[in-house]
Amino acid sequence: MRSIINTLSVCIMVALALLCTCEANSRGADVQADENLSKMLAYYTQQSVITDPGEYAHMYADLPSDIPALCSVTQNALLHIFWIPAYGVELSEERKNEVNIRTVAGMLARIGELNDQPVTVTRTPETRLVGNCRDFTVFLCSMLRHKGIPARARCGFSRYFTPGRYDDHWICEYWNTDEKRWVQVDAQLDSIQIKTLNIDFNPYDVPADKFLNAGKVWQGCRAGDIDPELCGIFQMKGLWFVQGDLVRDCMALNKLEVLPWDSNEIMPGPDQPVSEADYTLLDNVAKLVTAGNESFVELRALYDSTAVLHMPADRKP
Repeated sequence: MRSIINTLSVCIMVALALLCTCEANSRGADVQADENLSKMLAYYTQQSVITDPGEYAHMYADLPSDIPALCSVTQNALLHIFWIPAYGVELSEERKNEVNIRTVAGMLARIGELNDQPVTVTRTPETRLVGNCRDFTVFLCSMLRHKGIPARARCGFSRYFTPGRYDDHWICEYWNTDEKRWVQVDAQLDSIQIKTLNIDFNPYDVPADKFLNAGKVWQGCRAGDIDPELCGIFQMKGLWFVQGDLVRDCMALNKLEVLPWDSNEIMPGPDQPVSEADYTLLDNVAKLVTAGNESFVELRALYDSTAVLHMPADRKP
């Protein structure tokens, strides 16, 4: 009997030790997850070389803090190049070239030339900077970071511009502290576009099935669930196009918010072959950009260590 009791005692002690070890490991994992989350949020609160307003930060005077108001400021400062006629104005080709400005500092410089008041001051359509969806995104992202709110640009595809298609598009994500999640915001969608497009969702919280980041579309195409020929813009479409947006999304998550037509050697044209090694890398990138917050450290490490994911060294912001 005594031996049985001793054996039971040993078993109980071992079980308790294992339980304590599991609890300690769990607490350790939670602490690590909290540290990684804090690191990620701090990273996306800091400006990038693209979103930094630089010497034009004074134009952000008296910015509001709520998302709808910041979107209104963005729409007051920018005019989408494809929507110019809807606002009743005609602009020269020289003005339309403003869409090639890469940095927010450059945007603010030009906005100041058109109207040197803070961006919160009402502007008529013809005195707004000509841009595109990427510009609306990085402009909002810049203001959010300026306000101390974690924000990041995402490159991907919308389902709400052309029925049945996945249209090339950019949106902004910001961290909602109360809900502890990234919220998708389309700063481009003002009242005119909402009415024209019959938008039936909240543009300040775009549903996951309305905008898909490029990683999700890449995975869908690779799995045969999405037809690559439905993905692109105008006559540019196909898996090669999705590939380019996937790399741009990876760059944006690493705070290099390039122009939609900026490209490097791993962003092919429609007839450029892709190696199996590239497919392996791209599949891994897609996995990381869609994996959620827990992939942040690994994604940063992959980007830092993989030259082909960067823009050429001689390209200027």
